[in-house]
Amino acid sequence: MTNPISDIEAMKEAVSEAYEGIKHGDGGPFGTVIVKDGKIVGRGHNRVIKNQDPTCHGEIEAIHDACKNLGTFDLSGCKLYTTSEPCPMCLGAILWANIDTVFQGCNISDAEKIGFRDSKFYDFLRGKPGLLTTTEVGRNECLELFEDYKNSSNKKNY
Repeated sequence: MTNPISDIEAMKEAVSEAYEGIKHGDGGPFGTVIVKDGKIVGRGHNRVIKNQDPTCHGEIEAIHDACKNLGTFDLSGCKLYTTSEPCPMCLGAILWANIDTVFQGCNISDAEKIGFRDSKFYDFLRGKPGLLTTTEVGRNECLELFEDYKNSSNKKNY
């Protein structure tokens, strides 16, 4: 049996994953690995440029990989190692995946120094106006949809 990967080794793997993405021009310096029971079960790096998709952050890519490898959408018991503090989108995905431990190499301030803009999104979450306008429309139809889902036998809440 192999020894479980240490926190330092896992972060080195996340850094390596980020370098792989930079080498191929895939996106920013963001790499992630997900560990369960001392073994890497998911890997990902930023592929925003490669895929022309703003949601292809390293954490999201690693969550996709881990879910596929483990055959589940529930990553309870997993640890996530990432080269930078997760943005709000990635933080949401981490919480939806039930990952409760995150190790980060850099913070949002460090990311801003190299041109990233995470603080704008945190400002929005704190109620600062101007970034996005939301309007409720079709509420009754959507409530009916929700009620139908609630009564469906084909549901699985998470």
